[in-house]
Amino acid sequence: MGFVPNTKAEQLEMLKTLGCSTIEDLFGDIPEELRLKRPLNLPEPLAEYQLIKYMTGLASKNKHLDHLVSFLGAGAYDHIVPSVIKHLVGRGEFLTAYTPYQAEISQGVLQAIFEFQTLIVELTNMEVANASMYDGASALAEAALLACNYTRRDKIGVPKNLHPEWLSIVKVYLESQDLEVIEIPYQLETGLIDLAALNPQLVSELAGIVVAQPNFFGGLEDVSAVAARVKDAGGLLIMAVDPLSLGLLKAPGDIGADIVVGDAGCLGSPISFGGPSVGFFAVSGKNLVRRMPGRIVGATTDAQGNTGYVLTLQTREQHIRREKATSNICTNQALNALIATIYLALLGKTGIKEVGYQCIQKANYLKQSLLKAGFKLRFNSLTFKEFVVQAELDWQKCNERLLEHGYLGGLPLAVVDEKLADSVLLSVTEARTKAEIDEFVALLRRYSNGV
Repeated sequence: MGFVPNTKAEQLEMLKTLGCSTIEDLFGDIPEELRLKRPLNLPEPLAEYQLIKYMTGLASKNKHLDHLVSFLGAGAYDHIVPSVIKHLVGRGEFLTAYTPYQAEISQGVLQAIFEFQTLIVELTNMEVANASMYDGASALAEAALLACNYTRRDKIGVPKNLHPEWLSIVKVYLESQDLEVIEIPYQLETGLIDLAALNPQLVSELAGIVVAQPNFFGGLEDVSAVAARVKDAGGLLIMAVDPLSLGLLKAPGDIGADIVVGDAGCLGSPISFGGPSVGFFAVSGKNLVRRMPGRIVGATTDAQGNTGYVLTLQTREQHIRREKATSNICTNQALNALIATIYLALLGKTGIKEVGYQCIQKANYLKQSLLKAGFKLRFNSLTFKEFVVQAELDWQKCNERLLEHGYLGGLPLAVVDEKLADSVLLSVTEARTKAEIDEFVALLRRYSNGV
């Protein structure tokens, strides 16, 4: 936002329009005892040039990601963002924060959302997708609620190798509804879901089972094996997926997923301290469509035969009585959904496949280079763009040393599980180069040798 000063005369004119005599009149509804009786601890006003110079100086103290080489993932990834995205989303026709209120005059925004839904359906091979969710974690929590409401069961199976923050959010959502989260262990050798824990008695009590593909450790799960167990027991298969992996992996709809969610922040949105992002939510089956949270944009024709877009199936708390609502989600991330739409349309099927391919190849190159340097892999499963490395190092101090050289290291897994205190989660995207990977390995080798 630009620097827009106003004069005393302009202030008085605005106050007059509001029917006030002084600025203090604007706060007349605030009880006197609650008002601050002293000036704020702020410096004297600055001229525009001085203020810009001061704020620029503050900003320069930050380490900008543009100047760092990132091997840190765990939910927010340094993918390449095509420059055309920033140009297009900044146009006045598109620049809206979230909700298309007054839908009848928001045809352009509604069409963009409709295209987003269509692309998510094509990517996941599901039947219907909604207009977007706040992020992937809240989308998964809503999916768990839907499964419990649909099956009328009060337990949901969630693997311990799910992103710990996503698991925490699912628990918050469900426990407030007196629903139980059953944590499914993972195998210490592979990092994958322990299928032996999915015994028939347990699965028969579950409304559904969540499978992260890939999981938090980057491992690729045997989804079909989980699907067979949960389907036989009358539960739902819920998949939480990385959308970029779907250019290479079998689509969730082809495996029998009932609900698919994910975070589309990796589709063109900048990292920006972890957000804002955008979640997606897709289902198969008419019975599930009626229970979807959020909103759906549909296409229709008017009396003259022209194509028009409308909000439909809005079973949300702003439109009906709250006790009848299927969710408390009352908006969508239209701007970030637009970014994802432009990204997917720009890359197309070939481009998405190429991004996924580069992620796998470059991650594997780093993996093999670290093995040659004497490091070990914590798990022996196939991975996508993340994997876990094991070594007797203080990974936190290691990251501090890496940062001095302009590198963001991985996530030390001691914060996730004490059993993994000697391990770190590394991420490699298509943005990394061979030279960056080689130097990163060299720095890790030097640090591990005490240099």
